[in-house]
Amino acid sequence: MSKEKETAELRRERLRQEEIKRNTTGNVSDAFNRSDNGNLVDLVGGLSWKVTGGILLVLIGVITAFIFLR
Repeated sequence: MSKEKETAELRRERLRQEEIKRNTTGNVSDAFNRSDNGNLVDLVGGLSWKVTGGILLVLIGVITAFIFLR
């Protein structure tokens, strides 16, 4: 889709994604602050895929340890 024909919603999302790529450290703080009055999608959207994957691995490890070391 060309930039002239994109909807306002798609344009806002594209601009938000560009800002995330430019300012990664500020976005981590924004993501955690957004969790107070936002939802999980906004929280994960503010984090990079590496951070999200790390959180998931830690959660899986804790659950696995809890099950097997009980």
